[in-house]
Amino acid sequence: MRHGARTRRAALTAALIAATAAASLTAGCTRQRPADDARAPARTPTPRVTVTPTPTPVAGSPLAVKIDNVSAARPQTGLGAADVVYAEQVEGGLSRLMAVYATRLPKSVGPVRSARESDLELLRQFHEPTLAYSGAQRKLLPLIGRAPLRAESPDDTASAYYRGAGRAAPHNLYLRPARLLSSAPGRTALTTGFRYGPAPSGGSPATARTVRYPAARFAFTWSGARGGWLVAMDGTPATTTDGGRLAPPTVVVQYVRVRSSKYHDVLGNHTPYTETVGSGRAEVLRDGRSYAARWSRPGATDGTEFTTADGGPLNFADGQVWVVFAPSSG
Repeated sequence: MRHGARTRRAALTAALIAATAAASLTAGCTRQRPADDARAPARTPTPRVTVTPTPTPVAGSPLAVKIDNVSAARPQTGLGAADVVYAEQVEGGLSRLMAVYATRLPKSVGPVRSARESDLELLRQFHEPTLAYSGAQRKLLPLIGRAPLRAESPDDTASAYYRGAGRAAPHNLYLRPARLLSSAPGRTALTTGFRYGPAPSGGSPATARTVRYPAARFAFTWSGARGGWLVAMDGTPATTTDGGRLAPPTVVVQYVRVRSSKYHDVLGNHTPYTETVGSGRAEVLRDGRSYAARWSRPGATDGTEFTTADGGPLNFADGQVWVVFAPSSG
């Protein structure tokens, strides 16, 4: 009997030691792999109430979605339906996109990623827009909460998001726009300051343009057959899962000041802050031509106006507009 008891106690002790070791290893792995750069949960929270909430957007307010743009996130979904696509530099010299929807809403958009401080300034040009994002640096969350916008992350409206199959987190979080907006608000919600119409006189023939970040690259090649600029990112043609090759009719290279913000990622890399209020030079590409331009946005609630070298208005072509924020050398 005593021998049997000792045997059972030894077996129990061994099992406890094994369990403790396994727990330590699991905890170590968790610490080494923060989810979404420590800006969002590893999984989409499950809503406690199964009833889908009724979308309640402000009338005339567009939807802005932060979209992942590393190679693991491509091809994206729903990007071709956006009215405006902004490209900005983020930590490590990489790029991220913000897509703005007003005239139509795709069935799905993504992969969705985290917000940045300069996004709040950029979005002030719209009337209480809805911002869909996966999370943000913890100290930035109070600023987002005070901003004049409707912030909707998976923590706020879990039922609007889902994890797609075939990709690893965090590059598989997608948004169902219809869960946030009951319908597209329409063209009047695009208070960007852009003008659309016939091309101005002048300009010079252009077939290609490339914008480089430290660790990212955007290339645009004119296609007469498509009537737009074929997009390539980091040397790869930019396609979408639901619409094929991206080819916006107008591309804007807007030179801006890019400085370090007070926020940083888990590796200590400071988040770039893209200043979109002010003025500077720009290059506008449309109809296979390049136009030297000036941009002006006097205040955060103003749109951005683009003018030609002689001060006249510079019209964009009808359709999607890409704005790539390029660091100014001045």
